[in-house]
Amino acid sequence: MSLPPDTPQGIADALGYLQHHLHKLTERQNVSKSNINSTLVALTAQLQQLTQLVANPPSPAIPNTPPPPVPSPPVSLPPALPVRQTRPKLSCPLDFNGECHNGHAFLNSCSLYIRLAPEQFHDEQKRILWALTFFKGGRAAKWSENVFRQEADTGVFPIQTWGDFEQQFQLHFFPANAEADVINALERTSYHQGNWMVDDYLDSFQALVSDAGYTDPRTLVVKF
Repeated sequence: MSLPPDTPQGIADALGYLQHHLHKLTERQNVSKSNINSTLVALTAQLQQLTQLVANPPSPAIPNTPPPPVPSPPVSLPPALPVRQTRPKLSCPLDFNGECHNGHAFLNSCSLYIRLAPEQFHDEQKRILWALTFFKGGRAAKWSENVFRQEADTGVFPIQTWGDFEQQFQLHFFPANAEADVINALERTSYHQGNWMVDDYLDSFQALVSDAGYTDPRTLVVKF
Protein backbone atom coordinates (compact mmCIF):
# COMPACT_ATOMS: atom_id res chain seq x y z
CA MET A 1 0.00 0.00 0.00
CA SER A 2 1.58 3.36 -1.12
CA LEU A 3 1.29 6.42 1.06
CA PRO A 4 1.20 10.06 -0.05
CA PRO A 5 4.60 11.75 0.06
CA ASP A 6 3.50 14.21 2.69
CA THR A 7 2.52 11.46 5.12
CA PRO A 8 4.15 12.07 8.48
CA GLN A 9 6.87 9.68 9.37
CA GLY A 10 5.20 8.55 12.52
CA ILE A 11 2.03 7.58 10.71
CA ALA A 12 4.02 5.90 7.97
CA ASP A 13 5.88 3.80 10.56
CA ALA A 14 2.65 2.90 12.29
CA LEU A 15 1.06 1.84 9.03
CA GLY A 16 4.14 -0.14 8.09
CA TYR A 17 4.02 -1.92 11.44
CA LEU A 18 0.33 -2.67 11.00
CA GLN A 19 0.86 -3.96 7.44
CA HIS A 20 3.65 -6.25 8.67
CA HIS A 21 1.52 -7.74 11.40
CA LEU A 22 -1.43 -8.07 9.04
CA HIS A 23 0.78 -10.00 6.65
CA LYS A 24 1.89 -12.29 9.46
CA LEU A 25 -1.64 -12.89 10.52
CA THR A 26 -2.63 -13.67 6.94
CA GLU A 27 0.23 -16.19 6.67
CA ARG A 28 -0.78 -17.79 9.95
CA GLN A 29 -4.36 -17.96 8.80
CA ASN A 30 -3.30 -19.64 5.59
CA VAL A 31 -1.16 -22.13 7.53
CA SER A 32 -4.02 -22.79 9.89
CA LYS A 33 -6.40 -23.33 7.00
CA SER A 34 -3.89 -25.71 5.41
CA ASN A 35 -3.53 -27.63 8.68
CA ILE A 36 -7.27 -27.72 9.13
CA ASN A 37 -7.76 -28.97 5.59
CA SER A 38 -5.13 -31.69 6.10
CA THR A 39 -6.77 -32.72 9.34
CA LEU A 40 -10.18 -32.74 7.68
CA VAL A 41 -8.85 -34.89 4.83
CA ALA A 42 -7.32 -37.37 7.29
CA LEU A 43 -10.50 -37.54 9.37
CA THR A 44 -12.61 -37.99 6.22
CA ALA A 45 -10.41 -40.89 5.14
CA GLN A 46 -10.66 -42.58 8.56
CA LEU A 47 -14.43 -42.05 8.57
CA GLN A 48 -14.69 -43.73 5.18
CA GLN A 49 -12.65 -46.67 6.41
CA LEU A 50 -14.84 -47.06 9.48
CA THR A 51 -17.95 -46.84 7.30
CA GLN A 52 -16.64 -49.61 5.07
CA LEU A 53 -15.79 -51.80 8.09
CA VAL A 54 -19.29 -51.36 9.44
CA ALA A 55 -20.87 -52.12 6.07
CA ASN A 56 -18.58 -55.07 5.30
CA PRO A 57 -17.31 -56.60 8.53
CA PRO A 58 -14.36 -58.95 8.00
CA SER A 59 -14.99 -62.69 8.18
CA PRO A 60 -14.08 -64.25 11.53
CA ALA A 61 -10.70 -65.83 11.55
CA ILE A 62 -10.81 -69.62 11.11
CA PRO A 63 -8.68 -71.33 13.73
CA ASN A 64 -5.83 -73.31 12.28
CA THR A 65 -7.00 -76.72 13.52
CA PRO A 66 -5.36 -79.90 12.20
CA PRO A 67 -7.48 -82.09 9.91
CA PRO A 68 -9.32 -84.94 11.60
CA PRO A 69 -7.33 -88.18 11.71
CA VAL A 70 -8.04 -90.64 8.94
CA PRO A 71 -9.55 -93.78 10.50
CA SER A 72 -7.42 -96.86 10.09
CA PRO A 73 -8.90 -99.62 7.98
CA PRO A 74 -10.39 -102.43 10.07
CA VAL A 75 -7.96 -105.20 10.82
CA SER A 76 -9.30 -108.53 9.67
CA LEU A 77 -8.39 -111.24 12.14
CA PRO A 78 -7.69 -114.71 10.82
CA PRO A 79 -10.47 -117.19 11.46
CA ALA A 80 -10.18 -118.98 14.74
CA LEU A 81 -8.78 -122.43 14.46
CA PRO A 82 -11.18 -125.17 15.48
CA VAL A 83 -10.54 -126.54 18.90
CA ARG A 84 -9.08 -129.96 18.50
CA GLN A 85 -10.10 -132.35 21.17
CA THR A 86 -7.27 -134.43 22.46
CA ARG A 87 -7.57 -137.95 23.71
CA PRO A 88 -5.14 -140.39 25.24
CA LYS A 89 -2.96 -142.38 22.89
CA LEU A 90 -4.68 -145.64 22.10
CA SER A 91 -2.96 -149.00 22.04
CA CYS A 92 -4.23 -151.69 19.71
CA PRO A 93 -5.11 -155.09 21.15
CA LEU A 94 -2.33 -157.67 21.29
CA ASP A 95 -2.33 -160.42 18.69
CA PHE A 96 -4.62 -163.28 19.65
CA ASN A 97 -3.80 -166.95 19.06
CA GLY A 98 -7.02 -168.46 20.37
CA GLU A 99 -5.93 -169.50 23.84
CA CYS A 100 -9.00 -169.40 26.07
CA HIS A 101 -7.28 -167.92 29.10
CA ASN A 102 -6.57 -164.78 27.01
CA GLY A 103 -10.05 -164.53 25.49
CA HIS A 104 -11.53 -162.15 28.09
CA ALA A 105 -8.58 -159.76 27.90
CA PHE A 106 -8.59 -159.66 24.08
CA LEU A 107 -12.31 -159.00 23.74
CA ASN A 108 -12.23 -156.30 26.44
CA SER A 109 -9.29 -154.63 24.69
CA CYS A 110 -11.19 -154.56 21.38
CA SER A 111 -14.35 -153.16 22.98
CA LEU A 112 -12.40 -150.44 24.79
CA TYR A 113 -10.62 -149.31 21.62
CA ILE A 114 -13.89 -149.12 19.68
CA ARG A 115 -15.53 -147.03 22.41
CA LEU A 116 -12.63 -144.56 22.56
CA ALA A 117 -12.34 -144.18 18.78
CA PRO A 118 -15.85 -144.60 17.35
CA GLU A 119 -15.10 -142.30 14.40
CA GLN A 120 -12.79 -144.97 12.98
CA PHE A 121 -15.62 -147.48 12.65
CA HIS A 122 -18.48 -146.33 10.43
CA ASP A 123 -20.35 -149.63 10.45
CA GLU A 124 -20.57 -152.93 12.31
CA GLN A 125 -18.70 -154.96 9.72
CA LYS A 126 -15.69 -152.65 9.87
CA ARG A 127 -15.41 -153.34 13.61
CA ILE A 128 -15.52 -157.08 13.02
CA LEU A 129 -12.94 -157.02 10.22
CA TRP A 130 -10.65 -154.83 12.33
CA ALA A 131 -10.81 -157.30 15.23
CA LEU A 132 -10.06 -160.23 12.89
CA THR A 133 -6.80 -158.57 11.83
CA PHE A 134 -5.41 -159.55 15.25
CA PHE A 135 -6.30 -163.24 14.88
CA LYS A 136 -2.83 -164.59 14.21
CA GLY A 137 -1.77 -168.14 14.83
CA GLY A 138 -3.34 -171.09 16.58
CA ARG A 139 -7.08 -171.61 16.84
CA ALA A 140 -7.77 -167.94 16.23
CA ALA A 141 -6.21 -167.93 12.76
CA LYS A 142 -8.08 -171.11 11.79
CA TRP A 143 -11.41 -169.66 12.98
CA SER A 144 -10.80 -166.44 11.03
CA GLU A 145 -10.01 -168.47 7.88
CA ASN A 146 -13.25 -170.38 8.32
CA VAL A 147 -15.27 -167.13 8.56
CA PHE A 148 -13.85 -165.82 5.27
CA ARG A 149 -14.34 -169.24 3.63
CA GLN A 150 -18.05 -169.08 4.50
CA GLU A 151 -18.24 -165.64 2.93
CA ALA A 152 -16.58 -166.94 -0.24
CA ASP A 153 -19.01 -169.86 -0.44
CA THR A 154 -22.24 -167.95 0.25
CA GLY A 155 -21.38 -164.41 -0.89
CA VAL A 156 -22.55 -163.10 2.51
CA PHE A 157 -20.33 -162.29 5.49
CA PRO A 158 -21.53 -164.73 8.20
CA ILE A 159 -21.25 -162.28 11.14
CA GLN A 160 -23.49 -159.24 10.67
CA THR A 161 -23.21 -157.27 13.96
CA TRP A 162 -20.67 -156.69 16.68
CA GLY A 163 -23.02 -158.38 19.13
CA ASP A 164 -22.99 -161.52 16.97
CA PHE A 165 -19.20 -161.39 16.89
CA GLU A 166 -19.03 -161.18 20.69
CA GLN A 167 -21.34 -164.18 21.05
CA GLN A 168 -19.33 -166.26 18.56
CA PHE A 169 -16.07 -165.21 20.20
CA GLN A 170 -17.29 -166.18 23.68
CA LEU A 171 -18.50 -169.51 22.35
CA HIS A 172 -15.16 -170.43 20.76
CA PHE A 173 -12.55 -168.65 22.87
CA PHE A 174 -13.90 -168.40 26.43
CA PRO A 175 -13.28 -171.32 28.81
CA ALA A 176 -16.12 -173.82 28.38
CA ASN A 177 -16.79 -174.31 32.08
CA ALA A 178 -15.37 -171.05 33.35
CA GLU A 179 -18.09 -170.37 35.89
CA ALA A 180 -18.02 -173.91 37.26
CA ASP A 181 -14.22 -173.85 37.48
CA VAL A 182 -14.32 -170.57 39.37
CA ILE A 183 -16.94 -171.82 41.80
CA ASN A 184 -14.93 -174.98 42.42
CA ALA A 185 -11.84 -172.90 43.08
CA LEU A 186 -13.70 -170.79 45.66
CA GLU A 187 -15.29 -173.82 47.28
CA ARG A 188 -12.06 -175.71 47.77
CA THR A 189 -10.60 -175.50 51.25
CA SER A 190 -7.17 -175.05 49.70
CA TYR A 191 -8.07 -171.59 48.41
CA HIS A 192 -6.78 -169.13 51.00
CA GLN A 193 -4.30 -166.31 51.22
CA GLY A 194 -1.35 -168.40 52.30
CA ASN A 195 1.87 -166.73 51.21
CA TRP A 196 0.14 -164.33 48.82
CA MET A 197 0.51 -160.60 49.31
CA VAL A 198 -2.72 -159.00 50.49
CA ASP A 199 -3.20 -156.98 47.29
CA ASP A 200 -2.54 -159.98 45.04
CA TYR A 201 -4.91 -162.20 46.99
CA LEU A 202 -7.63 -159.49 46.98
CA ASP A 203 -7.34 -158.98 43.22
CA SER A 204 -7.57 -162.73 42.60
CA PHE A 205 -10.53 -163.10 44.94
CA GLN A 206 -12.48 -160.23 43.34
CA ALA A 207 -11.89 -161.70 39.86
CA LEU A 208 -13.11 -165.15 40.96
CA VAL A 209 -16.16 -163.72 42.70
CA SER A 210 -17.09 -161.69 39.61
CA ASP A 211 -16.73 -164.72 37.30
CA ALA A 212 -18.70 -166.91 39.70
CA GLY A 213 -21.53 -164.40 39.92
CA TYR A 214 -21.48 -164.19 43.72
CA THR A 215 -23.23 -161.03 44.98
CA ASP A 216 -24.49 -161.96 48.47
CA PRO A 217 -22.28 -160.10 51.02
CA ARG A 218 -22.57 -162.98 53.52
CA THR A 219 -21.32 -165.47 50.92
CA LEU A 220 -18.45 -163.15 50.04
CA VAL A 221 -17.42 -162.93 53.69
CA VAL A 222 -17.46 -166.72 54.09
CA LYS A 223 -15.49 -167.35 50.90
CA PHE A 224 -12.89 -164.72 51.68
